[in-house]
Amino acid sequence: MSAHRGGPAVDGSVAQLAPVLEAGGPVLTDLLDRCEARLGEVVAAYGEPLGEFATGTLAAGGKRLRPVLVFLCGGAASSGAPDAARGAELGDDDGLVRAATAVELLHMATLVHDDVLDRAALRRGRPTVYRTGGRVAATATGDLLFSRAFAELAASGEADAVRALSSASSALARGELMQRADAWSPHVTPERYLARCELKTARLFAAGCRLGALLGRTNAAAADPLAAYGERIGIAFQIFDDVLDVAGPAARTGKRRGTDLLDGTVTLPLILARRRDGDLQALDLRETVTDPAQAEAVCDRIAYTGALGEARHEALRYVAEAKAALADLELPDGLRRALDLVADGVVERYA
Repeated sequence: MSAHRGGPAVDGSVAQLAPVLEAGGPVLTDLLDRCEARLGEVVAAYGEPLGEFATGTLAAGGKRLRPVLVFLCGGAASSGAPDAARGAELGDDDGLVRAATAVELLHMATLVHDDVLDRAALRRGRPTVYRTGGRVAATATGDLLFSRAFAELAASGEADAVRALSSASSALARGELMQRADAWSPHVTPERYLARCELKTARLFAAGCRLGALLGRTNAAAADPLAAYGERIGIAFQIFDDVLDVAGPAARTGKRRGTDLLDGTVTLPLILARRRDGDLQALDLRETVTDPAQAEAVCDRIAYTGALGEARHEALRYVAEAKAALADLELPDGLRRALDLVADGVVERYA
């Protein structure tokens, strides 16, 4: 999600980071460029076929939100010094770049593995590795990206950083298992949904923020509140992602509405809509939602109940909690503004 030079292709969600990049200034832009270059080196290092598949996954772009969080929580945008001084501020911080690269590689690995589990043909409007290479190739590509994430971070020599990413990866697996157990169920509560979001999405956001604090120029004592900030915007991000699955324009999201319904993934908009519409509660989605047209019809029905507004309100509550987690930290104005903009941006995509 970046408009920085050399970065991934800009889409509607990427454009939301433009104010963040402006607040971060040259330091943030340069670090993102270095991360993007390192990602390219890592995924291309294994040749064909796995390197080719991994390179294709990288080329599909993405928001790069997690690397942005690593860099911001590491102190990028923290100085109001002239450009020459700022260039030296974080300029040789290979550990921070490795951490951002590792977090994004782990995120990419989960996307490739998710596509295998969901038998997804498209992601961000492009064919998935699962579609082009098959199940075995996609599984191996995800495994490669996963292993390279930890190799990158281990090179930093910071055991606490490796432990933080390891904990996040364990949470991802537990969240995925919870999601699979809940597939198609009419009995998923908002509380269980939020617990799943914390594991499957928010823990990696939190880990990225913690890694930034551990490996950057931020006071290490800020690691816990920064991780709390990351966890809350991660939950908000997932809630709004699920809102977009019901209401987001396909031309911008890269997928048709109702993909989650077809996969059996029970999300907050559906949970809330079922409480308002007894017919939706009684609807057997596995039996009655079997093609994209049927899924879009159910999306229209969910939207009609007003559940999307309620879900967005819940996401905004987590955004407010994220900002509150930083209230007692002494942060330079530019850095606080950038972190606030990231928090706001997770619920302003495609607005």
